[in-house]
Amino acid sequence: MNILIVEDDEKMAKLLQVGLKDQGVVSDHVLNGEVAIERLGDHDYDAVVLDIMLPGKLDGFGVCKEIRQRNIGLPVIMVSARESIEDRVHGLDVGADDYLPKPFSLAEFLARIRALVRRGRSLDQPTLQAIDLTLDPARHTVERSGQQIKLSKKEFRLLEYLMRNKDKVVTRTMIIEHVWGYKINYTNKLVDVYINYLRKKIDEGFPRPLLKTVRGVGYSIRG
Repeated sequence: MNILIVEDDEKMAKLLQVGLKDQGVVSDHVLNGEVAIERLGDHDYDAVVLDIMLPGKLDGFGVCKEIRQRNIGLPVIMVSARESIEDRVHGLDVGADDYLPKPFSLAEFLARIRALVRRGRSLDQPTLQAIDLTLDPARHTVERSGQQIKLSKKEFRLLEYLMRNKDKVVTRTMIIEHVWGYKINYTNKLVDVYINYLRKKIDEGFPRPLLKTVRGVGYSIRG
């Protein structure tokens, strides 16, 4: 999982990030709503943790409303010291999937994140397409030109990440964080090995290679 935390209290954000890291979850932290919207346009996240009281023009309600208006279907959990019924109702009405009043236990927070991500992944997910390559996230299947391709779990996750960023170049660091799910010190060899595994399965024997290497930058699926 990769989680975006939108929280202006840096100590609180750090606490949440440490808890998520202990669960093998990558997280990014931003301080305000404007930056959050920019990040969501450029990065692939599994869920958003959103404080209500944020600096700048967009508070948490405004960020959530903007997310839904842009048809971004990510699970959103609001966390706030504002715990009135009116605030909870308003948060859910503007599109939040859950609302957790502060203070809360880290164990409950992590459990709610896991539940939200599971729920989001169980919903109907659109099939991903690149030329004649098809990946079905819900059925966990891959086909090219009607030929079924068997992938390991890591290979499938790698291909899914590349296809969700079709025609964009993703770096080795981005791949490590999104596919392996945590930040580690690594060598280029780990990513390159799995890219080669994937290339052999989805490109070899087909007339048009889809998996491209952008020298010195990263990799891309074109189509």
